[in-house]
Amino acid sequence: MNEIRGVITAMATVFGEDGAVDLAASRNLARHLVEHGSHGLVVAGTTGESPTLDDDEKLALLGAVIEEVGDEATVILGSGSNDTRHSVELTKAAADAGADAGLVVTPYYNRPNQAGLRAHFEAVAGGSPDLPLILYNIPSRVVVNMDPGFLAELAEIPTVVGVKQANEDELEPIPGMELIAGNDTSFMDVLKLGGAAGILVASHLAGDRMREIWDLHQAGDETGAEAVDASLDPVYRAMSVTTNPIPVKAALEMAGICPARMRLPMVEATRAEKDEIRSLLSEAGIDL
Repeated sequence: MNEIRGVITAMATVFGEDGAVDLAASRNLARHLVEHGSHGLVVAGTTGESPTLDDDEKLALLGAVIEEVGDEATVILGSGSNDTRHSVELTKAAADAGADAGLVVTPYYNRPNQAGLRAHFEAVAGGSPDLPLILYNIPSRVVVNMDPGFLAELAEIPTVVGVKQANEDELEPIPGMELIAGNDTSFMDVLKLGGAAGILVASHLAGDRMREIWDLHQAGDETGAEAVDASLDPVYRAMSVTTNPIPVKAALEMAGICPARMRLPMVEATRAEKDEIRSLLSEAGIDL
């Protein structure tokens, strides 16, 4: 298994003119990301527009990315949902397909209590006993929050190895599991807390510099790492001009890497949003 560490890019999904997943272009994007700093990739996460991908598409993407970069990078599938049975089945399929880990989001909309959450994650882990699982705590999207004390309890599930923490108000080490930044803006803070990685979006555009943050931190140069992180603040702001992944796909198209096509209900950036994204990226030294 590839190690879960460093710069892990939450990869955008590329769509063709007919609206279908473009596997060839997705492979090219995966290759580009790995050649520009990414230690690993998350396929079919939020940035990959997972709500509008069916399971066959998610697994086809996973297979294509593993075939392209699986010998060089960690490949993780976003395999969670708010339906435990579905999450168990998709996570097992990810394991069978050769994923290095599953990213399992807190169930959304049905809002389970802690007993239900624990049972959900235990069922997913039990269905794939050899696959490491990363929990995904993102209360801004799912309403339910898993506080640090409860996460420490979930760490008792043998295959739960980490949490993608997107709640910056409760950013702290979790006994028994690796802390993984869930936002670009918290990557440096997580590393300073002893965290293992960041699952990031800005690394689509500034992957080499985000890798530099990691490398400098690993070398003990906190001042240097913090300086690079500060220089990327405009990129982080560009990625939040509007709802993710609209800005990153707009920027990828501006950079000539892949088209900005999206599936409804997500829509492409407006002209004003594109202008703001371009201006912020230019401020950070990324001219498109």
